[in-house]
Amino acid sequence: MQTIKKISKSWEVLSITGIILLGAFLRLYKIKDYIVFLGDEGRDALVVYNILHGNLTLLGPTSSVGGFFLGPIYYYFMAPFLFLSRYDPVGPAVMVVLFGLLTIYLIYRIGKEFFSTNAGLISALLYAVSPIVIIYSRSSWNPNVFPFFTLSSLLVLYKAVSKNKWWLFVLSGILMGVNLQIHYLATFVGAIMFFYILLVDFRPRVSWIIESLKRYFLMFAGFLIGFSPFLLFELRHQFANTMHIIDFIFNSPETGAGMQIENIKFVIERLFGGLVISFPLFANFKNFDLNIINIWLFAVFIIASISIGFFVWMFLKSMGNKNNYQKYLLLLIWLVVGVGLFAFYKKSIYDYYLGFLYPLPFLLVGLVLGSVWEQLKNIGKVVVVIVLTVLVLISLNFTQIRVPGNQQVNQMKSISDFVLSKTNNEPFNFAIITAGNSDHAYRYFFRLENRDPVIIQYPGIDPDRKTVTNQLFVVCESVPCSPPGTSQWEIAGFGQAEVVAHWKVNVVEVYKLVHYQGK
Repeated sequence: MQTIKKISKSWEVLSITGIILLGAFLRLYKIKDYIVFLGDEGRDALVVYNILHGNLTLLGPTSSVGGFFLGPIYYYFMAPFLFLSRYDPVGPAVMVVLFGLLTIYLIYRIGKEFFSTNAGLISALLYAVSPIVIIYSRSSWNPNVFPFFTLSSLLVLYKAVSKNKWWLFVLSGILMGVNLQIHYLATFVGAIMFFYILLVDFRPRVSWIIESLKRYFLMFAGFLIGFSPFLLFELRHQFANTMHIIDFIFNSPETGAGMQIENIKFVIERLFGGLVISFPLFANFKNFDLNIINIWLFAVFIIASISIGFFVWMFLKSMGNKNNYQKYLLLLIWLVVGVGLFAFYKKSIYDYYLGFLYPLPFLLVGLVLGSVWEQLKNIGKVVVVIVLTVLVLISLNFTQIRVPGNQQVNQMKSISDFVLSKTNNEPFNFAIITAGNSDHAYRYFFRLENRDPVIIQYPGIDPDRKTVTNQLFVVCESVPCSPPGTSQWEIAGFGQAEVVAHWKVNVVEVYKLVHYQGK
């Protein structure tokens, strides 16, 4: 008996090790060729560069919606990795990979503890090979660590409830405070945690109220610790950012009263379709045969229906077992609240918005397949092997490493180096003409060479136009392009100008402008 247990344990260790190594390979293989390094990434790298040179900050990046600021914690996560990589943008990307690998392990541990070892291994495997997950696990961007901190905060909260340890409630609050600095959709996670505490030991008694309030207090105390870097900023600025967020929630046309039920359908489709079986976005349907699309749609419906239906049935069965009930209730609230709150959002929902939900569909699919493996014996094992093989092969077919990398880091550096080579070591102004990007990635590489462009100030700040140099370099990412007369300030502020040189560099065009001489 002991021998069987040892063999089983060894097989489990080897399996999860293999899964993590597979996940590491899919994320680290030629990582520099694939990472995204555009405006947002360049902005973050510039801030972290300044932090490493003594300019600390309590302010994080701006949110993609609403225009308010996040907390600074992600910058401080980035700092040691950017330093150790000698300011190569690949360093923070490797950090995100490490968080992604930890997430794989946490999914395995939760699947094992909540369901079974097989469920944990299956969930971890599917998460490790999911193309969308991989894409958001190999570039440095604050939403990309969202799944890890969501999963860890919820796991610790479950441990706090099951063990009734006060310090675990504090720790879950700390993790929630960190999570809210990562992305404001962590407010959804906060709602999940709130309802879990409210319902997990529900009984209409004074003792229940007191115990719940005690738990809320401990979690809030931890939250204040985890959120403290940004809280200090808010205290110094009369909670200006918080007031902006409140105004956005209640007065913005992007949120508020009125439910968008179709959003729930969309989120379910992306969770079980996009993540688990690489179902394409609607905009990409044109790239596939209609029959393939219909098969995909049917597969999404079947997988989502079976997974959610089986889970709900297991939840109902668990209600007579306190330990199982605590586990299943957390996942149910995670599903219902996490998905349901998107019904109140009135704009486009992007895949990265769902980061706090990423682990959930894999856990539910793992529950189903793990149960089939264990309950249906040999036939079940055959079915699971076939389904897993299909799902893994589909994911590997769409994984990013099958196509050449975008080479964004090398491109940005080579373009920046080219611009510097044409300045004659003299001061210069700089601008880009683009659709939806910013110039921070270029400015980051300028900074590494200690050759920052001069930023043209408005006349009220610089009436003598001392910030206007004798040359302006314009990178055109949008082609065709005609820099003279463009209304954006970096170009208009230079004044009347003429093009004296024009080059094609990689995927962009570079223009050199000087002041118009009236010839």
